[in-house]
Amino acid sequence: MSKPNHPRTLSETEAQAITRNIRVSPRKLNLVAGLIRNKPAGQAVATLTFSKRRIAQQVKKTLESAIANAENNHQLDVDQLVVTKAEVGKSIVMRRFHARGRGRSSRIEKFFSHLKIVVAEQAPAGQSASSEKKAA
Repeated sequence: MSKPNHPRTLSETEAQAITRNIRVSPRKLNLVAGLIRNKPAGQAVATLTFSKRRIAQQVKKTLESAIANAENNHQLDVDQLVVTKAEVGKSIVMRRFHARGRGRSSRIEKFFSHLKIVVAEQAPAGQSASSEKKAA
């Protein structure tokens, strides 16, 4: 009587973490996500640790969750993980009104975002070349 198993959309060498409804606009979040795209996981964590942006700590938590998922759920090697995707999406928009001069009002929009980080295990460049030589 339970739901059927959902097929896995990622390959066997990938793991992901998703954070929903982050209280920051997608444009600002995408700037931080751009800092970690296509970087090794350790270097991406270090970049986010020393970033001055407020939202970088929440992105770091999501990245660490993706790394933990790769290690614990999929038995991937943490030292060979690379951030392959850092996708940012729109979420809800809270609309508020602000009093203006001469009895008027204006709308203030407070944006929320979604963040999806995918890490994948990739062999180091030197190791893959040596394995190809052994195969030949």
